[in-house]
Amino acid sequence: MMRNRFLLGVGLVSLGAFSSSCSKEPAPPESPPPAAAAAPAPAPAPAPEEPPKPKMSYAKLVSFFRPSAAVKAATPEDTAAQIALGRLLFFENRLSKNHDISCNSCHDLATFGVDGKPTSEGHKGQKGTRNAPTVFHAAGHIAQFWDGRAATLEEQASGPMMNPVEMAMPGEKHVLATLNSIPQYVKAFKESFPKEKKAVSVGNAARAIAAFERKLITTSRFDKFLAGDESALTEQERRGLELFAAAGCTTCHNGPSVGGTSFQKLGLIEEYPTGDKGRFEVTKNEEDLHKFRVPTLRNVEKTGPWFHDGSVTELPQAVRLMARHQLGMTFSDAEVDDIVAFLKSLTGELPGPEVLAPPSLPPSTRTTPKPDPT
Repeated sequence: MMRNRFLLGVGLVSLGAFSSSCSKEPAPPESPPPAAAAAPAPAPAPAPEEPPKPKMSYAKLVSFFRPSAAVKAATPEDTAAQIALGRLLFFENRLSKNHDISCNSCHDLATFGVDGKPTSEGHKGQKGTRNAPTVFHAAGHIAQFWDGRAATLEEQASGPMMNPVEMAMPGEKHVLATLNSIPQYVKAFKESFPKEKKAVSVGNAARAIAAFERKLITTSRFDKFLAGDESALTEQERRGLELFAAAGCTTCHNGPSVGGTSFQKLGLIEEYPTGDKGRFEVTKNEEDLHKFRVPTLRNVEKTGPWFHDGSVTELPQAVRLMARHQLGMTFSDAEVDDIVAFLKSLTGELPGPEVLAPPSLPPSTRTTPKPDPT
């Protein structure tokens, strides 16, 4: 019993000594409070991104717009008399059944050769199914009309006269009766086609109109650029031209008229929503389904609405749609701005009033067929 108490006492003393030695160890130094984190230095403002500098050579750029072998090189030698007669006939309302429509009605020369409508109005207000393209620079096209159904300007000029939706003349006899009833026209035809026994004809009327239309050319700053003046385009316009070429737009829009040299499928990469079968209606060839003659981009800023159906009313939208459906590409807003800037450099100066102003037409006679609204 005493031994047990002794051992218990030794144990308690030992435990007390252990506890005492622990309490006498110096306490670990307190960690200093964490220093406040320094605020990160503000990142330097990014330098404004500069547009890429021009890279394509001048020689390469102008090469896309040389005359194309696809467009017939032979041009008739038009005389001054033929051109003057053609101007009268271009503005002549009496070549329409109701004496209210002329070539200029749909191809207004004062507004860059278009009427600004999706589709034009013809006899009795009837509307066509396609947009009326500009007549300026049409002489440089491989064919006329969106579907190319007229191979020449001459063929194109005679077509609307007898088209029931357009000028609606009952037939060639009615056209000839009108022209032969006006002495000034008979004289003008004889002066224009002196070697022909029957100078007054529908064919010669179309020949004269075509002679006048071959003079419908505008000159723009882009022409100065093509002629060697590299400063004629701004830096943005030059960027737009380079992108236009690098992206592949010049595959279709090439030659002096920046288009008009080929037929191309609308929706080459991504299908374009249209029920218009295009050139297929002329050839019945499946390969021509949805193909259209490529339009000129000369004065394109002024010739909207655009596309074969006149459905596009904003030029930037036209650029985006062409990139998507023809190239399978998406341009940034800045790239679209650059291309549009280039396209605007294609706007030329219109001719003077000697071409644009409606001329004084010779008066009718008692034998001239009367207007027919039916």
